[in-house]
Amino acid sequence: MTIDFKAEVDKRREDMMADLFSLLAINSERDDNQADAQHPFGPGPVKALEKFLEIAERDGYETRNVDNYAGHFTFGEGEEELGIFAHMDVVPAGSGWNTDPYTPEIIDGKLYARGSSDDKGPAMACYYGLKVIKELGLPVSKRVRFVVGTDEESGWGDMDYYFEHVGLPEPDFGFSPDAEFPIINGEKGNITEYLHFGNDNGGTFTLHSLTGGLRENMVPESATAVFSADVTATDLQAKLDAFAAEYGVTAELVDESGRFTLAVVGKSAHGAHPEAGVNGATYLARFLNQFDFAGSAKAYLAVASDVLFEDHAGEKLGVAYTDARMGALSMNAGVFNFDENSADNTIALNFRYPQGTDAPTIKAELEKLAGVVAVTLSEHEHTPHYVPMEDPLVSTLLDVYEKHTGLRGHEQVIGGGTFGRLLKRGVAYGAMFPGYTDTMHQANEFADVEDLYKAAAIYAEAIYELIK
Repeated sequence: MTIDFKAEVDKRREDMMADLFSLLAINSERDDNQADAQHPFGPGPVKALEKFLEIAERDGYETRNVDNYAGHFTFGEGEEELGIFAHMDVVPAGSGWNTDPYTPEIIDGKLYARGSSDDKGPAMACYYGLKVIKELGLPVSKRVRFVVGTDEESGWGDMDYYFEHVGLPEPDFGFSPDAEFPIINGEKGNITEYLHFGNDNGGTFTLHSLTGGLRENMVPESATAVFSADVTATDLQAKLDAFAAEYGVTAELVDESGRFTLAVVGKSAHGAHPEAGVNGATYLARFLNQFDFAGSAKAYLAVASDVLFEDHAGEKLGVAYTDARMGALSMNAGVFNFDENSADNTIALNFRYPQGTDAPTIKAELEKLAGVVAVTLSEHEHTPHYVPMEDPLVSTLLDVYEKHTGLRGHEQVIGGGTFGRLLKRGVAYGAMFPGYTDTMHQANEFADVEDLYKAAAIYAEAIYELIK
């Protein structure tokens, strides 16, 4: 039997886009201020989860919501089970958008909205791939469990809870539509390590506060410092103008009788690719570090300015490491919090590390930093993950990709973490194509509309080949 999966997806274009728009219109950012027993990560992720399961119920699937942490629907029968893992939560929209991030718009063939490429767009493309198989009544010999989570962008608490409470064995193999083609069969380890500082000041400059960053896995687009100094605003502004011109950042200084507020704006990017962003917090620290601060405030600024500034590989930290297969370690200084009234001030460093090094090794080097009083680790860690090329899961997915694109498939290892690593035989597969513009975790996030339809056809055939 020959099936034109592209033609089948084309018949469902309007329906697919309508369903996707309904998901993108939901602000599903994590909001711990509104979290409770019914909304473990806030109301937004729950609303998106409910909408996805509502769509699945409409289409005749049996669904299950596991206490608003995650949900799934099932399809097919058989001894083996294919798991598909996507997520409905998104990172904070942040600033700098040309459109409303939660009013999806298609402009020149690009769908702009937070979550369009990470991960609601790919999730819906994959959903429609399975929908084609279901509606055509194609014969299958395995089950499919399509799982959607609500905390992928933070600590993966959704999946921890799901597997603990769902009462089902893990799927035998699977993939996550949350990365790029041709395949991601290797993922680096992921750990956040926190540098802790005191709060004492000294010198002729006093640092009252410094804040920057929304999430550990995002490059801080902007940062703000409040400080006092016996200096004229004119002198400070002249130095700031020269600094902004030299480094190509935007900065704004406000003077309130010797108490200054300084904001520096860079460019956000995914924490797995810190080199693609401009870290507003480290640039802010680099400007301030030239002045007469002292004590813990000086140590805080010096580490951010002299050690973390543009050190995406961790070389100045002494933790740089490269593996022949998995590549180099990367470091994103993601969240900065200094308050003169707090005894515990922190910088959160998110590391994506290859096999051959580990979190304790990194921690031991960080503890040597001058002025750092302690180093702690995040509760959640992902160790390096790899599925060999010869695994039938990998070879089947690559064969389908090659058939639809005419491009040769090859393995890839990334610093980003996807739900593909939830399973021992798990990978990430699409939905972005080679050469795409990566706007994940950035302002004006978009997905190419035609690419989403193309991905849906690939998903349809790939799922069928895996379960037929």
